[in-house]
Amino acid sequence: MIVTIDGPAGSGKSTTARGVADRLGFVYLDTGAMYRAVALAFRRGGASPSERGAAQVLPSLELGVKYVGDDMRVLLGGEDVTPHLRTAEVGALVSPVATLRPVRERMVKEQRRIGWEQEERHGGVVLDGRDTGTVVFPDADVKIYMVADLDERARRRQQEYESRGDSVPLAEVREEIKERDQRDRSRDIAPLRRADDAIAYDTTDETIEDQVQFVVDRVKAVGEEGT
Repeated sequence: MIVTIDGPAGSGKSTTARGVADRLGFVYLDTGAMYRAVALAFRRGGASPSERGAAQVLPSLELGVKYVGDDMRVLLGGEDVTPHLRTAEVGALVSPVATLRPVRERMVKEQRRIGWEQEERHGGVVLDGRDTGTVVFPDADVKIYMVADLDERARRRQQEYESRGDSVPLAEVREEIKERDQRDRSRDIAPLRRADDAIAYDTTDETIEDQVQFVVDRVKAVGEEGT
């Protein structure tokens, strides 16, 4: 079974996706980490975040994942590069690299390939992002589109920063998310939008446990319909 959870930043999709995978015995496919691995490949290859850079990096790119327990590890050419994906240097490259059409097209193919492989191995895959239900897996078994009030999303993101030891004013975080929303919805390639058959879910007043249970219930309902 393929389960996609899309939505804007701070809506709770990543934490919920991990929780759903854990509850159902599925695996969580971290698409963001996969894009970070591509950004790392650009950095290691000295390539600029441009179509010329993509032509330099993509032909030799060997991307894969493996699971150690419930922990997804990202591989580049067989090397586990997971410890190198959260550096500031990689973080600065992710957005410009991810907006390149050749990169998006290649990543859709990679995410589908890996998603189907892991579904066969584990019985189900949960992935989240901004286009997982519209572009990557338009025929997913369950599609959820999460939304939440902007102020609540800013509060959640601020808490994430604080958990990593970073202190960022709430007003600054709110503006950051507002600008990210605008970029995601207006981009030419795979813009953020709700799939026509996705279930809309407002998480503003919901706890993480509520969110996980909401998705788990929908997945079980679909499973019962198919039996």
